[in-house]
Amino acid sequence: MKLVNEEDVEAVEQAEGLRKKVLVGGEDDDEDGAKNALRRFVLEPNARVPRHTNSVEHVQYVLEGGYTVEVEGEEHVAHEGDAMHVPAGAVHSYMGGDERGVFLCVVPNEDDEMEVVE
Repeated sequence: MKLVNEEDVEAVEQAEGLRKKVLVGGEDDDEDGAKNALRRFVLEPNARVPRHTNSVEHVQYVLEGGYTVEVEGEEHVAHEGDAMHVPAGAVHSYMGGDERGVFLCVVPNEDDEMEVVE
């Protein structure tokens, strides 16, 4: 079993204005055998993450704030308390709102290849 406090995990800049912390399922978790990875993201106000695809599905839950997510050309505004599923291979992007958005993301604990499409 692994117990971790998010304050003890180093943030990695995933895109300009988007920081990621891998809470469970990181590279040093191999011996724990987690089948899923739990990641915490912070999207800064008005930040823009370009349209891209991922090789694995994403299940997300908004902890605070909000943002706009475009999935396959359809825009959705996500707010605190909302959950969403982004299928593997779906073209999607994020646009920060007036305040920062914080969300959890659960993905299968396997290689997640990302490809920018714009």
